[in-house]
Amino acid sequence: MLGDAETWVAVAFILFVALLVYLKAPSKLMAMLDERSARIAKELAEARKLREEAQALLTEYQGKRAEAEATATQIIEQAKKEAEAYAIEVRQKLADTVARRIRQVEQKIAQAEQQAVKDVRSTVTDLAIGAATELLRTAAKGEKGVALIKDSIKAVRSRLH
Repeated sequence: MLGDAETWVAVAFILFVALLVYLKAPSKLMAMLDERSARIAKELAEARKLREEAQALLTEYQGKRAEAEATATQIIEQAKKEAEAYAIEVRQKLADTVARRIRQVEQKIAQAEQQAVKDVRSTVTDLAIGAATELLRTAAKGEKGVALIKDSIKAVRSRLH
C-alpha cells in the first residue's frame, strides 16, 4: 500500500487540503469571492443608474426633438402663409400696374385722336379758306370784291379756330 502511487497522491492531496485549511485559504477565498461579488454588484448598480440616466436623457431629447419638429412645422406653415400673402400682394400690384398703364395708353390714344381731329379741322379750314378765296376772287373782281374777300376770310378764320 505505501508503494502505490495512488496512495501517495491521496496522502499528498489530504495534506494539501489540510494545509489550505490551516492557512485559512477557504475563508480568504470566500472573502475574495465576496469582495468580487460586492464589486460586481456595485458595478451593476452603477450600470443600472447610468442606464436610467441615459433613458431619462433619451426621453428628454425625444421630447425636445418632437418640440423642434413641431416648431419647424409651424415655421413652414407660417412661411407658406406669408408666401401666399406675398403672391396675392404681387398679383394685386401687377394688376394695378397693368390697369394704370392701360389708362395711360387710353389717355394717349384720346389725346392723339383729339390732336388728329384738330389737325384735320385745321387742314379742312385752310382748304376751305383757300377754296373760298379762289371762288370769291373769281366771282368778285375789283375793289369791292377785294374788301369783301378780306372781311370774309377774317370772319371764317375767327369762327373756325
